[in-house]
Amino acid sequence: MKSVGVIGGLGPETTAEFYLQVVFGCQKRNATQRPSIVIASVPLLFEIERDLIESNTGKERYIAFLVSEAQRLEKSGVDFLVMPCNSLHVFIDKIRQSVSIPVLSIVEETVKYLKRQDFTNVGLISTSATVANNVYESQLHKEGINFVTPDDLQRAQMDKIIQRLINGQHLNQDRELILEVVKTLSAQSIDCVALACTDLQLLLPSSSDVPIFDTMKVLVESTVETILS
Repeated sequence: MKSVGVIGGLGPETTAEFYLQVVFGCQKRNATQRPSIVIASVPLLFEIERDLIESNTGKERYIAFLVSEAQRLEKSGVDFLVMPCNSLHVFIDKIRQSVSIPVLSIVEETVKYLKRQDFTNVGLISTSATVANNVYESQLHKEGINFVTPDDLQRAQMDKIIQRLINGQHLNQDRELILEVVKTLSAQSIDCVALACTDLQLLLPSSSDVPIFDTMKVLVESTVETILS
């Protein structure tokens, strides 16, 4: 088995859920031993986190924190790294340049999943920062996959929901808001909706109008595959 290092804590509940899903995913396929997982919970200032989610400002302040934790994990002896947060993949090139071990990308793995499923038009629900920084755009365009996003008002609502989720607040009204956004997107001839913020899976939204899939689940499956490869 390979060992994985997780750049986590953004948010903490999602990191915990990611850990559990990787452990049980490995156990389901290999019942001989548990996987080796090292988690670095990024000691980020709340102000920096809030500014990126709510106004897409000050993102350069993340870099030193992420690089430091990536290098710390590499020194621990892990074989590869993952980061269960979509928005922060705007920095994946800098993280990859800072270490000599592979860094699995949730964006790249999600686009591979879309290709395998023959989805050609996807609705992306994410933070405004993910959209503003074109985290998915180039990868989707390269594979000929179209995408649509919520309007400005809906994105602002999603940002508020995500902010509450990373602070441990799970509200039924927030789940209903997400489903309203899904309904709006489903009217635009999409094949599926991607929860392109890993915290959104905590509300377990589901719809009969269009398939909804969780990008964190995609990363879990790719992580398990890499651990067992």
